[in-house]
Amino acid sequence: MAMETFPILETDRLRLRQLTVGDAEDVFGYFSKDEVTQYYDLESFTEVEQAEKFIRSMLTRYEKQEGFRWGITLKKAPERIVGTIGFHNWQKEHSRIEIGYELAPEYWLQGLMTEAMKVVVDYGFHLPQVHRIEAFIDPDNEGSKRLLLKSGFAKEGHLRDYFYEKGQFVDAVIFGYLREEHPVDC
Repeated sequence: MAMETFPILETDRLRLRQLTVGDAEDVFGYFSKDEVTQYYDLESFTEVEQAEKFIRSMLTRYEKQEGFRWGITLKKAPERIVGTIGFHNWQKEHSRIEIGYELAPEYWLQGLMTEAMKVVVDYGFHLPQVHRIEAFIDPDNEGSKRLLLKSGFAKEGHLRDYFYEKGQFVDAVIFGYLREEHPVDC
């Protein structure tokens, strides 16, 4: 896969672009809120430097061809990051990749992540090395569960004490989406 330029994706309302360190204030703005990190494997940010480190790690993953993380912007305000979505934990030998996402709370329940998910999943299934996209979520994260089911993912199982996060073992629910389940005309 040639990765000369980071792919820019668009929907009716959104433009998904590469994150830059200049986006750190926006990323810090929502990652500093407990409602955003409640089901995330990160503590709420307390300093902008944490957002810079997060962004740098996403850029490194892309450079190493280990994944993609798009900054989500509204077309009407393209300078402001309102969330991110992307792929990580790319197991190329197994043709599978994991998807993750978050959105600033003021943009919840507006269908924005559903829009972003559709275009990102479609992009993922157009990569020849991706046969399966999977997501791991907290069993109590109802919003994420609805998003994944609406986006074509199937709930595959409940994994007990699967992750160690924030000083404790936590369960995870795994969702999967296979290439042959994805509509061809997307």
